[in-house]
Amino acid sequence: MTITITAFERSPDGGKGLARDTRVRWALEEVSQPYAVRLVSFRAMKEPAHLALHPFGQIPTYEEGDLALFETGSIVLHIAERYAGLLPHDANARARAITWMFAALSTVEPPILELGSAKLLESDKPWNEERLPLVEDRVRGRLRPLSDRLGDAHWLDGAFGAGDLMMVSVLLRLKSSGILDEFPNLAAYLARGEARPAYKRAFDAQLAVNTGKSRAG
Repeated sequence: MTITITAFERSPDGGKGLARDTRVRWALEEVSQPYAVRLVSFRAMKEPAHLALHPFGQIPTYEEGDLALFETGSIVLHIAERYAGLLPHDANARARAITWMFAALSTVEPPILELGSAKLLESDKPWNEERLPLVEDRVRGRLRPLSDRLGDAHWLDGAFGAGDLMMVSVLLRLKSSGILDEFPNLAAYLARGEARPAYKRAFDAQLAVNTGKSRAG
């Protein structure tokens, strides 16, 4: 059965890997599964055909036979459970990997998204100058324990897995903020994720949609 995902016809980030379809592309590349991409416009995302797949009118969606999924966490977990390569065989290690997926999305990502909104959508507000440092400190409050837990390890719990894929995808949103420079081990962790061949293929595929060319190197 052909796997089909949806992605932005034109991504708001211009193909920098921040759109959430990149996470799904990366997961499929890690488990060596071919997939097709159906590009959707912002208008099409709010039309009945797409809303039948994603009730909130967002991307990505995932279709495989008679299965249709939305939400990147659910999609990546499904891929990791169905195809070998992203979850360990040991039951306890598998549970820990899934826990890190939830931690990335539920604990680490929310303040990072709040920071993005503060910088991009609220920069002209009179209270932004006072609020922004508070939001940045909330991000640091999540990064410190993550940095402590990672220590000098390459990945969060042994070999690279779905938890790392999701955590790296979340940390990517901080690349331009300078905050990661305060946590050298997390900056190195992010760089290791970006260096994975599967990530590079996923990034280049999304970049090509938005710019018509792939990243050099």
